[in-house]
Amino acid sequence: MSTDPGPPPPPPYVAGPPPMRPDEEKLWAIGAHLGPLVIGVFAPLIVWLVFRDRSAYLDRQGKEALNMQISFLIYFIVAGFSVILLVGLVLLPVVGITWLVLMIVATVKVANLEDYRYPLIFRLVT
Repeated sequence: MSTDPGPPPPPPYVAGPPPMRPDEEKLWAIGAHLGPLVIGVFAPLIVWLVFRDRSAYLDRQGKEALNMQISFLIYFIVAGFSVILLVGLVLLPVVGITWLVLMIVATVKVANLEDYRYPLIFRLVT
């Protein structure tokens, strides 16, 4: 008689989160790109952290929107300090308008489920 219990039982099956539908991906991608108008850099951060494991598209777009917001935060700070040199009086509105226009362009692209990459940004979150 053998006292060997044999191989351990397989671990129980745990279903992962369901894949996202394209309309859900589109909704959250739009939220990542336009949400900063309401809650700033936190909108793309939340979208990216919550959905990065469920959707490769939202992983890419969340990181892209987050990198854009971080980059433009830096641009706004530099432009704000340059007001002392009077250059910021021109630079600050240019940065603000560019920020808004790029977010609108990105929103139109992701509304068509296209990938969008912002120009002029630092890609700090990879």
